[in-house]
Amino acid sequence: MRGTSAALKPPADAVKPVRHPDAPAPGELLGAHYGECFGCGGEQPHGLHLESRAGDGVSITAEFTVQPAHQGAPGLAHGGVLATALDETLGSLNWLLRTIAVTGRLETDFVRPVPVGTVLYLEAEVTAVAGRKIYSCATGRIGGPDGLVAVRADALFIEVKVDHFIDNGRPEEIRAAMDDPDQVRRARAFEVNP
Repeated sequence: MRGTSAALKPPADAVKPVRHPDAPAPGELLGAHYGECFGCGGEQPHGLHLESRAGDGVSITAEFTVQPAHQGAPGLAHGGVLATALDETLGSLNWLLRTIAVTGRLETDFVRPVPVGTVLYLEAEVTAVAGRKIYSCATGRIGGPDGLVAVRADALFIEVKVDHFIDNGRPEEIRAAMDDPDQVRRARAFEVNP
């Protein structure tokens, strides 16, 4: 797949991404950007509880185990859940850029079924930046980090200001996140969302 859509092809003037000097070190666990996030939050009982680690450059690895609550067809992960895992992984890349961004476009290629109980191993990287646009790709494998490709995606994220979340989110959640005394957790709560 890799950027077959014209919207996912970086323009000629796009630049190579640069890891922010304050980004987590390679191998460091990124943690949830928001406790209530369906993708990575620990406070979501049926969420993915996806765990991401910083990689080299502007890349991350992540994994999650498909639970019975994530089924579509009997015994298999729902395609929307797999797309969510890819989106969450791709969105986590923005923490390495220290950029607040939202998903603008996500194109997913479902290669093979992912059974319940399977660990999905994800790798993602930012491939280019052009102004406010961030181009990324991800691959999900089963059977280990070097296993068979099950899903892959290309994405376009758009850099936004924190006002995007304040103006569009539910006031009680916005207030709670803004009042969090932990500055890192407060900043990460508004890291990525559609």
